[in-house]
Amino acid sequence: MLAVAFQLVSAVCADPVDAVAGRLIARHRRRMGRLRRRHHGARLTIGAMPLPSRETLYDALTRVIDPEIRRPITDLDMVGTLDIDDGGAVRAEIKLTVAACPLRDELVRGAREALAGIDGVTSVDVTTRPMTTAEREALTAKLRGGGEAPEIPFARPGSRTRIYAVASGKGGVGKSSITANLALALAGRGLSVGVIDADVYGFSIPRMMGADGEPTQVDNMILPATVSGVKVISMGMLVPPGRPVVWRGPMLHRVLQQFLTDVFWGDLDVLLLDLPPGTGDVPLSVAQMLPAAELIVVTTPQVAAAEVAQRAGAMALQTHQTIAGVIENMSWLVQQDGSKLELFGSGGGASVAGNLSAALGLPVPFLGQVPIDIALREGGDTGRPAVVAAPDSPSAKALVEIAEKLQTRAHSLVGKPLGVTPL
Repeated sequence: MLAVAFQLVSAVCADPVDAVAGRLIARHRRRMGRLRRRHHGARLTIGAMPLPSRETLYDALTRVIDPEIRRPITDLDMVGTLDIDDGGAVRAEIKLTVAACPLRDELVRGAREALAGIDGVTSVDVTTRPMTTAEREALTAKLRGGGEAPEIPFARPGSRTRIYAVASGKGGVGKSSITANLALALAGRGLSVGVIDADVYGFSIPRMMGADGEPTQVDNMILPATVSGVKVISMGMLVPPGRPVVWRGPMLHRVLQQFLTDVFWGDLDVLLLDLPPGTGDVPLSVAQMLPAAELIVVTTPQVAAAEVAQRAGAMALQTHQTIAGVIENMSWLVQQDGSKLELFGSGGGASVAGNLSAALGLPVPFLGQVPIDIALREGGDTGRPAVVAAPDSPSAKALVEIAEKLQTRAHSLVGKPLGVTPL
C-alpha cells in the first residue's frame, strides 16, 4: 500500500513541475525570437556571445597571405566553403592552386590561426581541395590583369620596376655571389625583389640562395620560389641535378622570354638578372626584351679581368643601355693586424668605371669594393648569403652599402615613354 501511495503522490506532483518547465521554455523561446529580430538575424547561442557572421570570418582570412603569390587568399578566390554552426564550430575550405601544393600546411595553419582568434569561435576545421580547371584559368587571368596573351610586365609603359642586369666580361669574378647578396640586401631594406638566373648554362643562384625544389606551375603560369622574401627563378630548378643544358641561341632567348612572361612576379621594386659572362646571346636578348635594364659590371682588381669587364660594359654603346655602375670584387684580404693584402692588385674597378665614363660620355659610378671574405664563400656554399648569415662581416657590410646606393639612384628614362609629342 505504501508503494502504491508513493507512486500516486509522485504522479500528482509531476504534472505541475512539467507544466511550469514547459511555460519557462516557451517564454525563453519567445525572448530568443525577439532578440533575433532585434539583432537583425544575428545567430545566438544560449548563454553565449553572438556568433560571428560569415563576413567576419571572411574578413579574418584576408590576413592569410599565399606564400608563393604573396597576396591574400581572399583576393585569389582561394576560399571555398566557409560557415559556422550554432556551437561556434567553423568549417573552412581552402582551394589550392595545385593538388600537391608544397605550402599546403602553411596555408592551413594560417587560416586556422586567423579564424581561431575571432570571439565566439570554439573550434576550426580547415580542409583543402585543388582548384578546378575553370578556377585555375580564372586565377591565371586575374594575375595577368585579364590579358589573354602573356607579355613582359617590366616592358609595359609606366613600369616602375628597376631592372639591374649584373654582367661580367669573364667568369670567376663573383658575379653570382654579388647578385645573390644584393637581392637579399635590397629585400632587407623593405623592397620587393625578384632574381632571374639568366646564366642558363652555368646556373648557380639556386645553390647560393638556398632555393631548393621546383617552382609551382598553375596551367601556363609559373610561381617562382621565394627565399627570404625574394622571388627566384632559374634553369637549375627545372633540370635534374648534374644534367647539362646544351642549347643554341634561339633556345636561350626562348627560356629568358618565358622567365619574363610566364613567371608571375607580382609588383616588384627591383628585378636582378644574373647574366652569363661575356657579350653573347643572353645579354643581347636582355637588351632587346628589357630596354630599360641597367648594367652592373662586376670585375676584380687585376688588369686582365678589368680589360675584359670594360668590353662587357662597352656593349651598352651598341645596345643603348645605361650602366648603373661598377663593382670591384675580391679587392683585398684583411690581415690580423688590420692591414689589407691586395692579392689581385688594385685599381681595376676604378679603372673600368673611368674608361667607361670616357667611352659613353656619361659618368659611370664606381659603386664600391668587396673584400675577400670567408663568410661570402661560406654563404654561397650553404645557401645563406653573407648579408643574412654574417651581416657584420666585411663583405656583407660592403654589399649593403652598395645596395643602399642602388636604392637611392634616380630612375633612368632609357626605354620609357616621356609623354611628349613633337610640335
